[in-house]
Amino acid sequence: MNITQIDLSDKKQVNDFLNLPFRIYKDIPQWVPPLQMDERVRLDPNRYPFYKHSQAGFFLAYEENQVVGRIAAIDNRLYNEHNQSSTGFFYLFECENNQEAANGLFEAACNWTRARNLTKILGPKGFTVLDGFGLLVKGFEHRPAFGLPYNPSYYSELIENAGFDAERDAVSAYISAGIQFPERIHKLAERIAQRRGLRIARYRTRKDLRAFVPKLKELYNSALRGTAENAPLTDDEVKMMADQLLRFADPRLLKVVMKVEDSGKEEPVGFLMAYPDISAALQKTKGKLFPFGWITLLREFKRTDFLNINGAGLLPEYRGSGGTAILYSELFKSVVETGQFKHAEIIQIGTENENMLRDLANFGVDSYKTHRTYVREL
Repeated sequence: MNITQIDLSDKKQVNDFLNLPFRIYKDIPQWVPPLQMDERVRLDPNRYPFYKHSQAGFFLAYEENQVVGRIAAIDNRLYNEHNQSSTGFFYLFECENNQEAANGLFEAACNWTRARNLTKILGPKGFTVLDGFGLLVKGFEHRPAFGLPYNPSYYSELIENAGFDAERDAVSAYISAGIQFPERIHKLAERIAQRRGLRIARYRTRKDLRAFVPKLKELYNSALRGTAENAPLTDDEVKMMADQLLRFADPRLLKVVMKVEDSGKEEPVGFLMAYPDISAALQKTKGKLFPFGWITLLREFKRTDFLNINGAGLLPEYRGSGGTAILYSELFKSVVETGQFKHAEIIQIGTENENMLRDLANFGVDSYKTHRTYVREL
């Protein structure tokens, strides 16, 4: 077994890294290929803003000149500064059912992480908040939402046998458009909004959304106060994320909670992000936009009946006194108000968020997928 750190200027090695999943998942109908042009940008230090403040190393496992596994090791310095930790991450792990290859990849990732004076390695966890995290351990029969990890069931055994322990779980919840959401929550949200001077800002065009982008960084970073396991965004990362999000955004589904001051000035204090699911189109195009894949994606954008809800937050000072009722109310409105969607998935709620999970269970929402992160002390 040969473990090699790839040279990101070597096109063959980069192609080997990017193409391996297509071989591993060729007989798994649920798998959704990533958007290939975004995957290439992520491996380009000259184009991906993450590398302006942090580092990553990428490794391949070869057996008799055949690629059998891959992994990325990440040193996210903004994360460690924000969380006052010394944690490295592994990500993009893909491997044949070969424990020797998996062990070699994880040892390479651990050695790379240890050399940067980091004391533990955790994952799967990616570069930005848009990267779904964790290893799928429940819900293999379901197609993943766009951007969420999917993996063969044997990956958990490979990781655990390589010396990792379970760290935390996150669940994704399914909502049917036919669910009877309590009317009292809508009324409570209205009362809270009126009492606290809040309103929901809505957008009609991508141009309107683009005008909001400069405030997205401040809103997201402010919403991190008092939370862990996240990292603040830089200006370049916000721009990159906005370009990715707006590519497939439906303006009707991005909602911003605005605080209306006595002077009439408004400031954003919360947000809810939802997107039409385009996973079926990515399966058809194998993750390619060009030359004609974008047509398939645009068609799916208009006809999909599945909605992904993958971002919600309030500034800490607005979470109490019923403030979360506003997010719940708008979340359920997003599922039904356009008339397009019959199904929705609320993506990756940490199991430590007991209040939210209990609320959703009381609303009749089913947690049907689980992703798990693993940790190994160095």
